[in-house]
Amino acid sequence: MAEAEAVVKLLGAWLSPYCYRVIWALKLKAIPYEYIEEDLSAKSPLLLQSNPVHKKVPVLIHDGKPISESTVILRYIEEIWPHNPSLPTDPYDKAVALFWIKFADDKSPSISKLYRSDGEEQQQAAKECSEMLEAMEEQGLIEGKKFFGGDEINMVDIAFCSVAHWLGVIEEFAGLKILEPHRFPKLSSWIQNFKSVPVIKENLPHRDKMIALLKRRREVLLASKSN
Repeated sequence: MAEAEAVVKLLGAWLSPYCYRVIWALKLKAIPYEYIEEDLSAKSPLLLQSNPVHKKVPVLIHDGKPISESTVILRYIEEIWPHNPSLPTDPYDKAVALFWIKFADDKSPSISKLYRSDGEEQQQAAKECSEMLEAMEEQGLIEGKKFFGGDEINMVDIAFCSVAHWLGVIEEFAGLKILEPHRFPKLSSWIQNFKSVPVIKENLPHRDKMIALLKRRREVLLASKSN
């Protein structure tokens, strides 16, 4: 099959930031694909077959071959479709970018802990989030640059999508304030720049819909902990 005729499918879930990583990467490269929304409470045979180890989304299926885990998928997309590159070509700059992507993968789960917990556990999650934001503000972002890689959006920005959108939503309904503009001016500016990119702006989960679902999930999770 010619590359132009390659079939690309994405198994995803509308609330997952990891799925949006892949959506944005595909759209930034203008790669046509079929999106298949998964019900994670009743996973499809296609998902179970495509990701038998973790049984999670996202899964990219390219010419019938499945690739799992969002960061792995981003690297695959970059190698298969090298136009509009999202990683630097300079070896050192690329290594720095990969460091921050790994940092995002390691630290971003603390954001989901904020709505899954309360009391001391939530305070600890807030502390972990604050430490992550401090590292991004002080070491990751360069003064005067719009994005992590400079003046163009790249894979590092995409990797930190939970900070750009999901954190603010969780703060709103959980009554928290961690990402304060006066404490994190560069991060606050980055979020505005990131969400102003048309591909990002046009492909974000709806805030009110997110709040409604996450609030319900939080209530169920906390109720199950107290029983």
